Amino acid sequence: MEENQMPAAGRPQENKMGVMPVGRLLAGMAVPMMISMLVQACYNVVDSVFVAQLSENALNAVSLAFPLQSLMIAMGSGTAVGVNALLSRSLGEKNQEMADRAAGVGIFLSLCSAVVFSLVGLFLSRPFFMAQAASVPEIVEMGVSYTRICLGLSVGVFGQFCFERLLQATGRTTLAMCTQLIGAVINIIMDPIMIFGLLGFPAMGVAGAAAATVLGQIIAAVVAMILNFKCNPEIHIRAKNIRWDKRGVAEVYRVGIPSIVMQSIGSVMTFGMNKILFVFTPTATAVFGAYFKIQSFVFMPVFGLNNGMVPIISYNYGAARPERVWKTVKLTICTAMAIMVVGFAAFQLAPGLLLEMFDPSADMLAIGVPALRIISVSFLLAGFCIIAGSVCQAVGNPFFSLIVSVCRQLVVLLPVAWLLAQTQQLQLVWWAFPIAEVVSLTLSIIFLRRTVVMANARMGKA
Repeated sequence: MEENQMPAAGRPQENKMGVMPVGRLLAGMAVPMMISMLVQACYNVVDSVFVAQLSENALNAVSLAFPLQSLMIAMGSGTAVGVNALLSRSLGEKNQEMADRAAGVGIFLSLCSAVVFSLVGLFLSRPFFMAQAASVPEIVEMGVSYTRICLGLSVGVFGQFCFERLLQATGRTTLAMCTQLIGAVINIIMDPIMIFGLLGFPAMGVAGAAAATVLGQIIAAVVAMILNFKCNPEIHIRAKNIRWDKRGVAEVYRVGIPSIVMQSIGSVMTFGMNKILFVFTPTATAVFGAYFKIQSFVFMPVFGLNNGMVPIISYNYGAARPERVWKTVKLTICTAMAIMVVGFAAFQLAPGLLLEMFDPSADMLAIGVPALRIISVSFLLAGFCIIAGSVCQAVGNPFFSLIVSVCRQLVVLLPVAWLLAQTQQLQLVWWAFPIAEVVSLTLSIIFLRRTVVMANARMGKA
């Protein structure tokens, strides 16, 4: 009942996620995240745009590095998703102690992840590139220098994920957006300076793009940490909580591991696709890398919308308010599908113009234009699948979304791409993406219906 949502005298006022009208709340939570994600997409593309001016091999080096970067982002983002869901649910249940422990555990796990990936970057970068492009030594050398910097100084990206998600979990998405904007702007400004050696800096080439990226990440992480201490009173970050906590870690990774695995599967898929495409021509892998940069302008706003949705669902699920949960889900799905339709139209109508950002050769355009048109057919289904998977995660059924991701990218996409590659017709390989998305949609519908039934039963008992 409405009166139960209002704060009683003498009790602390309820968080806005429990009382604000859902449409206004989702807009307030998601729009700042969507803007920050668009800026994120912008500076991801800027990296490749400047690197492409060096040579196609330089663009290839950055593109082939993507699976390692994606794996790192998967760990940071997945852990943050788990922390976010646990923290929001704890606040909804008025369990302050668990919320504070979740924050401390999140910081501890982020530091541990940074150490692991620093070692991966230093010692495994060369074997990774030799497995993909041993026949082109220039690509290997540029790729190694790029990944050693990006992964070796990964403390910035893990810190940024952690502290930004702590802000998001309490509804302070505008502050989280500001930290992302700071990191993005620094990266965009420093990219040409460090790549081409402007303003007295040495020309670092591809390594300069990596250095500009980690510089922006580290500064953004520091700003986000300060904002949590100064502007986030609902979370109490204490040194005693920044440690291993068996229960806290288990709760974080119960939700976070499926997200980590799902995004890690994306790394495996990208690595496999690069291997398949490189057999045709290195230019095909450059096209695939350019596609991933361009499509981020479509997917990043959906992920921002998604990030705004998750704490709302988790909070109201913890508070047993089903009407707010399902209204949020419906509104988010409709918005995500609308964004994807716009993206589909852009890829269909102007694929050549999109590729022009990467200073493409005639061969790259010949391969890339039909590739972008074919792959973008999957956009029409992907919006629903993304949101459905996150709904399952937010209410405690994370393995549903994991099954969908595994089936889409490993069971369907890679095998279908390999089979189509046996025809020796590169253009057919791109159809593996729409085919895989059809399977993803079917499974997403089945699992979302089951999740709705299970969640309603749980909230009905609360």
